[in-house]
Amino acid sequence: MSNTNEHAFAQFIRTIGKGKTGRRSLTQQEAQIAMQMILADKIEPLQLGAFLMVLRVKEESAEEIAGFVLACREYIHQNKPEIIKPDLDWSSYAGKKRQPPWFLLSALLLAQSGYRVFMHGASGHTANRLYSEDVLQQLNIDIATDWQQCEQQLNGQNFSFMPIKSLCKPLHDIIELRPLLGLRSPVHTLARLLNPLGADTTLQSVFHPSYTDTHHHAAQLLAQKNAAVFKGEGGEVEYRPQADILVKGLSNGEGEQYTIPRQAEAPSDSDVSAQCLLDLWQEKKTNAHGLKAVLGTTAIALKTMGIEKEINDAQQLAEQLWNKRNSQLI
Repeated sequence: MSNTNEHAFAQFIRTIGKGKTGRRSLTQQEAQIAMQMILADKIEPLQLGAFLMVLRVKEESAEEIAGFVLACREYIHQNKPEIIKPDLDWSSYAGKKRQPPWFLLSALLLAQSGYRVFMHGASGHTANRLYSEDVLQQLNIDIATDWQQCEQQLNGQNFSFMPIKSLCKPLHDIIELRPLLGLRSPVHTLARLLNPLGADTTLQSVFHPSYTDTHHHAAQLLAQKNAAVFKGEGGEVEYRPQADILVKGLSNGEGEQYTIPRQAEAPSDSDVSAQCLLDLWQEKKTNAHGLKAVLGTTAIALKTMGIEKEINDAQQLAEQLWNKRNSQLI
């Protein structure tokens, strides 16, 4: 390519990076085209790095995230069977650092109670964090590496976890750039909204509260039926009993929000191993904070799915499901 022949992708970098007064966010359609080019490997590595970091500094708009998600869904749907549909799409990309991943017990409690839960996530991109994929394997729960396994697991146990590397390898490769770039990329945001199997209900968490509105608006642009987004523990979809939790969501496509009042003091640092989850589930050890986190997360899921209209009723139902659970996780 000569210096006079501009690469087709350069227009997108220029649009978002042309100074404070000259730049603008991409439209949803532009973002979709840009991501299509990235997924098809039609850009240069230098362009990808520039694009990701300019977006990081600018901060992604809801329209950009929605466009990226639509392109990723197109890519994923090339090989996805149409017959698989869960009740709940659960994203897990942050990993846990200070507390065990209590939210996994919430997902498994819902699955044991008859709700089909599809979870997807990434692992290993940030040091000193414990990721869902690793914990599930420690709990002897198989990871789905293709759609046939996913379907079998959803039909057999109402729960399936698929890593992003199996779900959409190009997104996995971009997430893996974090140690090289030193910053997260927009993929960490868009992956939470992928909902590749078209579940009616999605759960998303943010680490930075300022992203709550972006997630909420993007879900609206994507015509999501039911959704909840809130600042979860460590960036995962996990209720924090030690804080007032603002949940912004969608119910049958209409916006809603509610607050769950603080229920406990901040916990002290603790073991984050998978054994903590088994001990709580099988009542080998008590953990008041962990139990509140599990039940609170379960309640948010139940309300978002529309099983209960009010969060107080959802919390009562969560307690009932917990008391009826089987001692075996799966």
